Amino acid sequence: MTMKIRVVFMVMLLFGAFYFTFFHDENEKKAADREVNSEEETSVYPTSAHTVKVVLERVYLDGEISEETVEETIWSMEDFWASYEDWKLITMNEEEIVFQQHVNDISPLLKTNGYFGISDKGVLSIFNGKPDQSKIIQSFFQIDVNKLESKQHKELVKGIPIKNKKSYEDVLKSFEQYSIPK
Repeated sequence: MTMKIRVVFMVMLLFGAFYFTFFHDENEKKAADREVNSEEETSVYPTSAHTVKVVLERVYLDGEISEETVEETIWSMEDFWASYEDWKLITMNEEEIVFQQHVNDISPLLKTNGYFGISDKGVLSIFNGKPDQSKIIQSFFQIDVNKLESKQHKELVKGIPIKNKKSYEDVLKSFEQYSIPK
């Protein structure tokens, strides 16, 4: 080989070494970064949304359960779960998710139309409306009617309106002393 050919090969080798040393790693790094970014984009921003029926059950102190149903489009599971963090998951499938929450209050039904009263069998009960013309919503305990003062008995026959949680608890507590042990 002549000296010129040797010099040309040496120069080509130097350029090749220079290229792989400074540029080749950079290209691989860029390709790897593109793969990581594309994975992040698909996990944070899904290409399609999923719509489900969400059932929200509220359980009140008086045992009443209200139910609300909403259609929810899920774009991000993290955001979806965060919006229902105060709720307890009851059931879940692809079409429907049921959450439940215990409310430390009486139900709106009792606040508007609930009355404490006494049933024909002497059981302290809550009626939907005045006791003489309404159906029983909830029953508590048998009352010894003979121990009641006449004023208390008349109040129960007439009906004691339930306006808030405090009046609900106060009436239960005041008549508990007249309950007949089982």
